[in-house]
Amino acid sequence: MVYSPREVAEQVRRMVAGEGIHFADLFAQDGVLEYPFALPGQPRELRGRDAIRAYHGAASGSRRLFEMDGVDAIVRDTDDPEVVVAEIEHHGRSAVTGEAYRFRALGVIRVREGEIVSYQDYMDPIATARLLGRTADLAAALTAA
Repeated sequence: MVYSPREVAEQVRRMVAGEGIHFADLFAQDGVLEYPFALPGQPRELRGRDAIRAYHGAASGSRRLFEMDGVDAIVRDTDDPEVVVAEIEHHGRSAVTGEAYRFRALGVIRVREGEIVSYQDYMDPIATARLLGRTADLAAALTAA
């Protein structure tokens, strides 16, 4: 089955919600994942499905740092029929702080023949660091010469 860009965005929402979707499986073999506001130690770009799979497989342990209660998505069409902008928000409780949280990210997703060829993932680095318990890493990166 060939998914539309909107349907791919829904698969991304399901992946975030932990519904058994593997992020890398949504990408074309040569797809590119970019993190324009990457955390310290996080790559700014991953090229190819295998690199995306390896990175997300290694980072999967960070998911236990929060308990999600729900995931919502708003998908906006663009003038380009291959591109949608997905605003994905999840909420729940942080296992690091014990506090409730809301986390929102924007994804600019280009889809061809049902697969992601380009995904720009815009996440707030401060909110990401708080959610993952990495504020010290972020502070150290800000004060490094």
